[in-house]
Amino acid sequence: MEWEVLTSEIMYRCGIFSVRRDASRSVRNGMTHDFHVLETRDWVNLVPITSDHRVVMVRQFRHGIRQLTLEVPAGILDDDDASPAAAAARELREETGYEASTVVALGVVHPNPALFNNRCHIFAAYDVTEVGAPQWDSTEEIGVELAPLGTVPELIRSGAISNALTLVAFQLFDLRAKEGGANMGAGRRP
Repeated sequence: MEWEVLTSEIMYRCGIFSVRRDASRSVRNGMTHDFHVLETRDWVNLVPITSDHRVVMVRQFRHGIRQLTLEVPAGILDDDDASPAAAAARELREETGYEASTVVALGVVHPNPALFNNRCHIFAAYDVTEVGAPQWDSTEEIGVELAPLGTVPELIRSGAISNALTLVAFQLFDLRAKEGGANMGAGRRP
């Protein structure tokens, strides 16, 4: 069922992604089609939890939908990041002004394998504390909000949280918590 890639070329490059066009042949019927892929670096996001069981979240304007969204801190891995965990810790500090005592890997997902070539590394951050002001870049205008962990399921059900990668982060967080005998609704650390 894998397609044979006949040619591949970059059609467009910008700061955070490139558009690649692949001409590929179906092994089933031999027909050739063009497919466009967004090439980008891997992403990270994390569910940061304070010692009193609140989630540090960010509210920001998203140009794709032209609306504000409520999300967990997230970003792109930089060349200077030693690892995805280091990138997640950096993004937490830059976007919120918080740091974590512990960062735990929850999993890796493909954000949209039909269109993107990258992965998103998902983490939980525990015992996060505010250590200073956020350090936003010139395109970031972020509101930092703390939500009780137990309210997250209702925020998801109501649509207040709609970012797919944030939803996946909470799903993986909840799965880990259930393995440890707790869950988001219980508000306990896994």
